Order: sequence, then structure tokens, then C-alpha cells
Amino acid sequence: MTQQAQHNRSIRLASRPHGAPSADNFRLETGPIPSPGNGEILLRTVYLSLDPYMRGRMSAGPSYAPPMEIDDVMVGGTVCRVVESRHPDYKDGDWVLSGNGWQDFALSDGTGLLKLGAEMEHPSHALGVLGMPGFTAYMGLLDIGQPKAGETLVVAAATGPVGATVGQIGKLKGCHVVGIAGGAEKCRHAVETLGFDACIDHRAEDFPAQLAKNCPDGIDVYFENVGGKVFDAVLPLLNTSARVPVCGVVAQYNSTDLPDGPDRLPLLLDTLLKKRMRMQGFIIFNDYGHRYDEFARDMSAWYAEGKIKYREQIVQGLENAPEAFIGLLEGKNFGKLVVQVSEA
Repeated sequence: MTQQAQHNRSIRLASRPHGAPSADNFRLETGPIPSPGNGEILLRTVYLSLDPYMRGRMSAGPSYAPPMEIDDVMVGGTVCRVVESRHPDYKDGDWVLSGNGWQDFALSDGTGLLKLGAEMEHPSHALGVLGMPGFTAYMGLLDIGQPKAGETLVVAAATGPVGATVGQIGKLKGCHVVGIAGGAEKCRHAVETLGFDACIDHRAEDFPAQLAKNCPDGIDVYFENVGGKVFDAVLPLLNTSARVPVCGVVAQYNSTDLPDGPDRLPLLLDTLLKKRMRMQGFIIFNDYGHRYDEFARDMSAWYAEGKIKYREQIVQGLENAPEAFIGLLEGKNFGKLVVQVSEA
């Protein structure tokens, strides 16, 4: 079913997942298109971003943002066209970055909207390298990681939208960059296209040994967005005064219990103390929203100059968002995952 001018499709949280999400946790509904009142804008979703953080919002537990309630529209960043404006700052046809979630149309009073250029060649890139993932990579690495020329930077999920950008910024800063990814194709992409010095397949039986071999001087900066066995392999290699920005732990998002094996906390605390490491979590817009202009200036220039490469995977049709999202959490995507909901 494609987007229609007469109806508003939305995908809602039908039930909370226990472990990995399934198709039963989502429900597709069709309703009327809302009409804007004075000071409001009717937005039509063109592109929808799919991101791992959405899994946390599906659960009822406490987090940095309130959970979605049952029957809520699934949350998500969107690139939209203004269909009808009754707001003085917007006109019909404008491109905007919004947070419509998983639906065709939405009303806005302008709060939180970001105007995009009228002639953007790739508007969907505002959901990736020029948007939240790129911003996450930029601030997490440069402000918390503070990479220095000659240091070793390791980044997990190296071909995802955050990891790929982290590694490339690290190269711009003169680091020896080692990526971690799932599968030979992704590892080749990290080295041959993104310019990493090496990339290790975390599925390899000797993954910890390969990582150690490619980090002969230890690890100075580890950009954490996975957790699990990847962090287990990284921890013993961290150098004194290492920095570990933490923006996600995707390996644990579907967990319902603590991981098997020994309690890792004493080793982590002992390492933090003895090596005087800095390990800091961050939520990008909560912590760095006031520095978005700084990111936009630098990243736009790097991207325009070809210093930052970007890969995008586009899924067609809002109705296919649940399946694509489930695949994202299983590592099936290659690059930034975006749903094209309608024609531009």
C-alpha cells in the first residue's frame, strides 16, 4: 500500500516486545489526514529514519526519554515536505527535518522543526551523515574521545552511520583507525571505501586475537555503540588515559536478563581506576544540542569536499518499516537505514 492523499497511515506500538521485536509488536492503521489550524503546518513524510534507540523506547523501563505507550505512533526522525502551512515561518513545499514518527502525515506548530535547503540533492542525508548519526559521531569522538594524531582509535559497528563517520573523522585527525564489523563485505568497505587502516570481523573465532594484532600499541580511544563480546575484547587493550565515548549498547537492547558468564563489573572498575580511563555516556541532543551549528558547519564542508564517504540503504514503503527495523537490530543493514515513505 502506497501513500495516498486521502488517508494517513501510521504504524503503532501494538504490544511491548519481550526480547527481540516481532511483527506482532506493530500495527498498521489508516485514518483521516489532519487539517492545520492557525499557526500549524501539515507535513507529509518523505523519508523515515530507522535507528537502534527505538528499541529502548518500545520497553516500559526507565530511560533518558519516556517510553512509548501502547497504541502510540512509533517514534522516529523524518524528512518532510510542507503540504499546507498556516504558520508565518513556513510555506508550502518547504523541506523540513522533523520527528513525525512512522506515519504519512502529521501536524506541527513549528517546535523542533529544522528547515532544510530548498535544493538539497539528497534530502534523506539529513537523517544520516548530516543529521543525528553524524552529529553523534562528531561530538562523541571530538569532545569525549579527543583523538590525537598517532593514537589508535577503535570503533564498533564500523559501517553503520555513526561508526563509519567516527572512523573517517579519526583519520582526518591523524589516528590509526581499526573498525569492527559483521562480515567480510562490511570489513572490506571500511578499509577500501572509508579508509580505515584495518577492520576486524567480530564473528571470527579468533576475533580478540585479530583485534590485538591490529592494535599493537593498545587502544587510546574506543567509540562504544555495541557492548557485549566486542567490549570484552577491547577492554584488556585499553591504554592508560584511554577515552571511551558510549552512545549505545545495541548488543544488549533485546536482552531480558544479565549476560551469561562471570561478573564483568569488578574488572571494568579495576581497569577504570588503574588506567585512569574516561568512560562517558551521552545523549546527543540532550548534551550537545547547543553545538549543532558547529557540527553542521564542519560536516557539511567535509562531506562537500569528499573527505567523508556515506552509504545509505533505502527501503521502499512505510508498511515495510517493521521488518526493516527488526533486521536493523540483527545487523542486517549495510549503512544508514532509511524508509522512503513517499515520492519527493
